[in-house]
Amino acid sequence: MQGSNLTLTCNTSGTPMPDLTWTTCQLASNHKVILASQQVWQFLELRLSNLSPLDNECKISCSSENMVGESVASLQLDILFPPSISKLMDAISDHHWCIPFSVSGNPQPTLSWLFRGEAVAEGAFISTRIHDYSEHEYHGCLQLDSPTHINNGEYTLLASNPYGKDQKAIFAHFMHDPWNGELTRMTNHAESFDFIGRFHLRATRPLLGCLPPPSGPSSVISNEDDSASPLHHVSNGSNTPSSSDMNADAVIIGMTKIPVIENPQYFRSSIVQHIKRHNIVLKRELGEGAFGKVFLAECYNLSPDQDKILVAVKTLKEASENARKDFHREAELLTNLQHEHIVTFYGVCVESDPLIMVFEYMKHGDLNKFLRAHGPDAVLMADGQVQQQGELTQSQMLHIAQQIAAGMVYLASQHFVHRDLATRNCLVGENLLVKIGDFGMSRDVYSTDYYRVGGHTMLPIRWMPPESIMYRKFTTESDVWSLGVVLWEIFTYGKQPWYQLSNNEVIECITQGRVLQRPRTCPKEVYDLMLGCWQREPHARLVIREIHSLLLNLAKASPVYLDILG
Repeated sequence: MQGSNLTLTCNTSGTPMPDLTWTTCQLASNHKVILASQQVWQFLELRLSNLSPLDNECKISCSSENMVGESVASLQLDILFPPSISKLMDAISDHHWCIPFSVSGNPQPTLSWLFRGEAVAEGAFISTRIHDYSEHEYHGCLQLDSPTHINNGEYTLLASNPYGKDQKAIFAHFMHDPWNGELTRMTNHAESFDFIGRFHLRATRPLLGCLPPPSGPSSVISNEDDSASPLHHVSNGSNTPSSSDMNADAVIIGMTKIPVIENPQYFRSSIVQHIKRHNIVLKRELGEGAFGKVFLAECYNLSPDQDKILVAVKTLKEASENARKDFHREAELLTNLQHEHIVTFYGVCVESDPLIMVFEYMKHGDLNKFLRAHGPDAVLMADGQVQQQGELTQSQMLHIAQQIAAGMVYLASQHFVHRDLATRNCLVGENLLVKIGDFGMSRDVYSTDYYRVGGHTMLPIRWMPPESIMYRKFTTESDVWSLGVVLWEIFTYGKQPWYQLSNNEVIECITQGRVLQRPRTCPKEVYDLMLGCWQREPHARLVIREIHSLLLNLAKASPVYLDILG
């Protein structure tokens, strides 16, 4: 043990009498060598005093040698010593946030953390990671996944083993209060350090493209900037939106105006629910995009059946007059989207900046992640043991597919064009409930799913039909094409379409008429549906209501068991 004394003895005999020598590392402990001999034997002692942890794992050898030969005996020092925290540094941001540390100790210290004096319960979103180990020195970090301002504060590292303990503290700052200081302490109803669930989403535009035409199929024509464009009203005769000429004569997406006949069902009588800011308690950041940050939050007094529910909160960082009008316009439109397979929009909070929208949060996050987690190659680490996740069955895949199709039937009936239908933009709740959504969050998580055109336009080309790629024309029929790609995603457990090809190669394949191959687990009837969605001419594609009916019949013929969700 550290500070104690140790005597090593090496005995030898031989004819002629061998020479004895010690070979050691550069010892930090006090030491001396004593030689004693008689006619037929001799011994050599190595006396170590006040043992130093620096000598831990030092290899020491004794060699005995004469003209006949040599013999060597070796050992390695195992010095027990209490923990010592040699480094605790400021939080740094890489892929995740990390508070780096270095700790030594033998045996290996047990590490734990305090946040503002309270014990931290580690889980999937805050955990201690050891990255390197050498001679009983451990280098790692406290890893935090998307912390917010409520996680700012003092973090104390505690290290202990049977021979002692050590602790060090550091203040970590992750982000400023998004409420601009109005709600610096949002802990009236909940613990401030409580990481719940993981929900990866993306952003650069509002939830859905909207086009209620007088008759016939819906259509949206978009320009170079449409990937980040909000919904606007514009008056007839004006090509661009402005604060002075906005009325309800048309809805535009990007900079292209499309005349519409106003539907009073969702243009005049929308009653948007207003939520008090003190009822919203932020938990952690989910993403950030062109319109602002998105947070996981708890919302109080929203439902008469529950004291609080988890929600996704989307903030508006731009405070211009036009941005505010777009915000209220989008809230009006979303209020009228009410369907069991469309993510619920709860309302807005406009008491002060930033303006926020409140959406339903679903337990299992986005569908793409869920599919990958329940594929044949997915594994889960639990209690240090590798466990196989429950693999989705064919009937469960059909159950997922028909729900998405049901949501798309509803959107088509409301003359909404989604433009970015993909599994990453669908959410999964309890009992395999699936809903379509797109909260306009950051595309960082799924950046490889998008193709950058020009300065900032991001297009999901792997889900787009030829007319959308070549002419930026988005219609209900282009959504049908995307739905076929979503079916392909489902039956490949979340693989990226054309994953083996570059973006330019994908564009070439789609415009030349090539289609995705049939997935190994996909029934012929479902692949025939996909092919019906991928007809080159939009008018030749299957009708969305027909797709839903066929999927519903296939799902009914194959009972669904939901126990994989636990």
